[in-house]
Amino acid sequence: MISTFHAFRRLLALALLGSPFTIAMATESIPAAHAIAMHGLPKYAADFTHFDYVNPQAPRGGGVTLSAIGTFNSLNAFIVKGSPASGLNRIYDTLLTGSADEAFTQYGLIASSVEAPADRAWVIFNLRPEARFHDGTAVTAHDVAYSMAVLKKQGHPFYRMYYRQVDATEVINAHRIKFTFSTTENKELPLIIGRLPVLPAHYWRDRDFSKTTLAPPLGSGPYRIKALDPGRSITYERVADYWGADLPVNRGRHNFDTLRIDYYRDGNIALQAFSAGELDFRHENVAKHWASAYDFPAVRDGRVVKTNIRHEIPTGMQAFIFNIRRELFADRRVREAIGLVYDFEWANKNLFFGAYARTQSYFSNSELASQGVPEGAELALLTPFRDQLPPALFTQAFQVPVNGGLRGLRPNLRKADRLLNAAGWTVRNHQRVHVETGKPLRFTILLVQPSFERVVLPFIRNLKRLGIAVDARIVDASQYENRIEDADFDMIVHAFAQSLSPGNEQRSFWHSDNADVHGSNNRIGIADPVVDALIEHVIAAEDRAALVAATRALDRVLLWRHYVIPHWHIQSFRVAYWNRFGRPAINPKYDLAFDTWWIESDQPRPR
Repeated sequence: MISTFHAFRRLLALALLGSPFTIAMATESIPAAHAIAMHGLPKYAADFTHFDYVNPQAPRGGGVTLSAIGTFNSLNAFIVKGSPASGLNRIYDTLLTGSADEAFTQYGLIASSVEAPADRAWVIFNLRPEARFHDGTAVTAHDVAYSMAVLKKQGHPFYRMYYRQVDATEVINAHRIKFTFSTTENKELPLIIGRLPVLPAHYWRDRDFSKTTLAPPLGSGPYRIKALDPGRSITYERVADYWGADLPVNRGRHNFDTLRIDYYRDGNIALQAFSAGELDFRHENVAKHWASAYDFPAVRDGRVVKTNIRHEIPTGMQAFIFNIRRELFADRRVREAIGLVYDFEWANKNLFFGAYARTQSYFSNSELASQGVPEGAELALLTPFRDQLPPALFTQAFQVPVNGGLRGLRPNLRKADRLLNAAGWTVRNHQRVHVETGKPLRFTILLVQPSFERVVLPFIRNLKRLGIAVDARIVDASQYENRIEDADFDMIVHAFAQSLSPGNEQRSFWHSDNADVHGSNNRIGIADPVVDALIEHVIAAEDRAALVAATRALDRVLLWRHYVIPHWHIQSFRVAYWNRFGRPAINPKYDLAFDTWWIESDQPRPR
C-alpha cells in the first residue's frame, strides 16, 4: 500500500524530468476569480476585507490549553501509519480556504486567484509571490505539484481517492499551476484541489514521506510546533511573521499566541482537568455531563461560562456500524433485526436527560435528508434500480424503530425474531444459532470511550432476549485505531460527518472501490453497484436541485440497506470555557469557529 523510499526518490526524479507534471502554457484563457463556489456565486466580493463572523480588530496574545483523548505517535498526518497528533492542520496552508457561513465556497489563500472553465475540466491557480514556508523559502508551483504527486502516491487512501481524477499537473511558471481532470462530470474537483495542503518539496527531498516521525515538519500556516511531549502533549505557537496574517480570509483569526493540547485517557478525566482549571475550553459531547457535571463553584460564580451555541451544520450520521465484511452481518435482515432492539427512547430519557433527537438520515439537519416516499427527480434516479432495491423503499417512508410506550420493546422483539428466523437463525437452548451450521450469533462491540459502555450495556441486554450473545470490549486509542484501519471489528461506534455540499467524499465513505482498501473511510465495507451509481449522480450534479435529489436518493438506499443503527444528534455546540475569552458578535452557521476567539486582556488565567 505504501511505496518504498526508493520509489519515493524515483517520483522526485521524475518530477525533475517533467513527469508526472510538465512545464506548459494554458491552452484556454479564462478570467481569474478571487473565489469559486460549488453552486451559485460567492457571498464575498473580490474587495472584501474580512469574513462577517470575525472581529477584524481582535487582540492577539495569550495561551490556550485544550484537550484530546488517547495518545499520538506521529507528526505526519498524511499517511496511514501511526496516530497523528491533534491540530497538525494548523501548520499547513492550502491553495484556497472556505468560509464558515456558506455551503461550499473557497477563497484564495496561497492562491490569489483561480481560473476554471464552465465544464470545470481543468483549474489554474495563481499563487501569491509573498507566500512563504516557515524557513523563509518561497511557496511555488513546484511545491504544489510535489504535494499532489506525493499524496497520490504515498498518502493516506483518503487522498489517493480524493485526487484520483487529477489526470495531469502542469507547472506553467513558478506561481501558476494547472490541473487537468479525467472527467467533466465532477464539478467539485476545482474546489477539492483548492484544499490541497501545500508541502515543501525541499524539506521532504531527503526524508521518507511514508514513515511516521516526531520531528516537527515544515509548514507555511499560521502556527508551528513549539514543544512536544510525545503521546502526552503538543504545543503550537503563532508564527510572528506569518506571511498570510493580513489576508482577508485570515483577518480576525488565529489570535492565540500558543495552543497547547494535552492528552487524557478518557473524557471523564479531561472533564476533571477542565473543572480544576487545567484546561481553558471544553466542547461537551456527553449529555449526562452537560446536565450534571458542571455544578462546581467556578460555574456558579461565573468564572466558567456554560452555553449552547446554535448551528445549522448537517449533523451527519453517528451510529453503531456493522462490518459487513463479516459473514455474520452479510444478510440485511440480520442487521435490521439487531437494529430493532436498540431502545433510543429509553436511553434518551434515562441516560441523556432528553437532550437528543433520533437521527433519521445520513444527512440529518439539512434539506439533503430523504423524507416521505421518493418522487420527482429522486424517483427518476431510483427507478432504474427498482429490481435491486427493497420494494418498500418506493412505497414507505423510512422510519427508525421506535420503542417504549405501554408495550415497551415487545413488538420490535417479535419483529426481530421473525426476521432472524427468515434469515436462518433460530433459538436453541436460549441461544440464537444458525439452522444449518449451529454456529451461534455472537459478536463484539469495540469501544474506545469508556463513557459509551453505559449506552452499550442496555443494548446488549435487549439483544440477549433474542438469544444473541454480545460482548463490549474497551481498548486503548492506539489499538482501536489499528483495528479500525485493519477492518478488524464486528461493530463500532462511528460518525460520518457531512457537509451542505456532498461530493467526492461520498466515494470514500461508501464506494465499492474502497471497500477493501486498508485504512479507507468505507468502514462498513459497502460494495453495492446501486450505491456506486448514486454517488456518481451526487458528484455530477449540475445545480443545487440536482444535488438535493441525488443526495436524497443515496441517503434513502443507505438507510434501507440497514448498514448502521442510527444514534442521535443535537443542533448546537455545548461549550464551557473559563471566562477569559472574547467572541465575535456573529457566530457562523456552519462552524464553531474557535479560531476567531481571543483572550480578553483584563481576564486573569484560571490557574
